[in-house]
Amino acid sequence: MLTRIDHIGIACFDLDKTVEFYRATYGFEVFHSEVNEEQGVREAMLKINDTSDGGASYLQLLEPTREDSTVAKWLAKNGEGVHHIAFGTADVDGDAEEIKGKGVRVLYEEPRVGSMGSRITFLHPKDCHGVLTELVTSAPVESPEH
Repeated sequence: MLTRIDHIGIACFDLDKTVEFYRATYGFEVFHSEVNEEQGVREAMLKINDTSDGGASYLQLLEPTREDSTVAKWLAKNGEGVHHIAFGTADVDGDAEEIKGKGVRVLYEEPRVGSMGSRITFLHPKDCHGVLTELVTSAPVESPEH
């Protein structure tokens, strides 16, 4: 089912300052960045390492682009910090359906497009001991985008 920790999502007020902190403190570089209009965020993916299943593990830094976005509302309530954890899977559709069958609410009827062309869905935090959990099927990534 789940093969790795795909990424940890970190909500921040200022993406550029947060990227600079992770670069200066840990030496992490931006592997990919994009604006996701649907989710109302600007994001940077910082690659931590490759994984044995051919994927990778990342930190995903998220800055809201509008006040009505989920991340903006979360920041207003909680401040900066860990927003969610994402697990990699080869089959987001099948695994989401299996987890749903165990009584966990899946937030999207159909998986959506996520970072770097991935397919994603989320599990309700109230069903996951307070942790917003994302399931990710990565798209093939051949080279970094900056």
